[in-house]
Amino acid sequence: MTQVASETTAAKAQSTDKKIASIYDSSKLLDVEAIARERQASADLPVHWVADFDALEACLDDLETCDRVALDTEFIKRNTYFPILALVQINTGKAIYLIDAPKLDLTEFWVVLEEMPLMIWHACGEDLGIFYLLSESPALTNVFDTQIALSYLTGQLQMGYQQALSQELDVHVEKAESQSDWLARPLSHEQENYAIDDVRYLLNLYDILQQQLSKQGLTDKVVEDCQLYAKELYESANIEDDATYLAMADFRYTPEQLAVLQAVSSWREALARATNQPKTFVLKKQAVRDLVVEMPTSIKQLTQKTTMHRSIVRLYGDELIQVINQAKALSPEEQPPRIFPPYRSKDKSVSKAVDQVIKQYEEQTGVPANVLMRKKWLSSLYEIVAYDLPLEQLPEGLKGWRNEWVMSTLIPLITSHKEALKAGMSMQEDD
Repeated sequence: MTQVASETTAAKAQSTDKKIASIYDSSKLLDVEAIARERQASADLPVHWVADFDALEACLDDLETCDRVALDTEFIKRNTYFPILALVQINTGKAIYLIDAPKLDLTEFWVVLEEMPLMIWHACGEDLGIFYLLSESPALTNVFDTQIALSYLTGQLQMGYQQALSQELDVHVEKAESQSDWLARPLSHEQENYAIDDVRYLLNLYDILQQQLSKQGLTDKVVEDCQLYAKELYESANIEDDATYLAMADFRYTPEQLAVLQAVSSWREALARATNQPKTFVLKKQAVRDLVVEMPTSIKQLTQKTTMHRSIVRLYGDELIQVINQAKALSPEEQPPRIFPPYRSKDKSVSKAVDQVIKQYEEQTGVPANVLMRKKWLSSLYEIVAYDLPLEQLPEGLKGWRNEWVMSTLIPLITSHKEALKAGMSMQEDD
């Protein structure tokens, strides 16, 4: 067991080292005075609108000379399945570009960004979701998310950009335009300033965070977690329809109910995509749960026993009943496996022991406990130990720099509390 994990760790470490070498050079760190000068220079950067082919070509020429850029996007996703990209903001360190996305073919643009040594974002979840949707890019390996860096330095997992600039650079920006109509043309003066400010100081923020990370020896860990996040976002953007049910799966559901949930979730995803409307416009989550519990067999039952909107019942009721009946007809072998129950117990011995070990490693590494171990990772560890699952099922985040500690300390500790763990997961010993 340890040998397999060690080999995995070595391979991961080698891969991560190569990524780090390609996107980060510690010799480029700036001193505090240099950062202050760069921050002042950022305030005076020229801004260029990119709304035609020639302007885009000029922007691409500039990008190809850069080893790093800061980016953000503005988009609309209120009544559609697919987000509508309205604007891409890029800071190259020499200029800021506002790319009028609806007017342009950005195929070459995405390729240039994919090949960029380093892309710097703040809270890149939705941005990379759009990137993967509109490009043919594989999982990106050149991403640095300043929000992830800040979580390592502060323990605050979702620090906003406005707070980050104020705290780290003493720069104050307005955020009032975040929900405005970004497809409007021309943008208002307030919208344009908001869009520019979203990237104007992002390179400066990166520089000062990188300096702090370097001093604390955390750079490699942050870079690895940024690439992990980029990979998770890629997988989320490319999830198969029949796997979407897992987001709503409940350990209390029977295999038959899970089969219905899987079928209904897949149907909802496909219909929402085909009609380009949000999934909740097709079926809200509560309506999906109603279908799983009630398993209606008629239009009357759909109307009386679920919270489905009447227009959806009228348009798709017969089709949905057929989907449910087909799922109910699956054999036990074809049904999804049950979801493992979470660990819950009035006996806090397991939780206290785990918390103590995490606290010790936090003090050793300087990594905040909530960054060191996610709740879902810990739940997976409990399942692996309690159910004797293969180590290949370790979450990806525990196969990198955390792996040696997980294998040598955390798993042995959890294993020593296996009986209490199984009791807390309502398990019985095998006969």
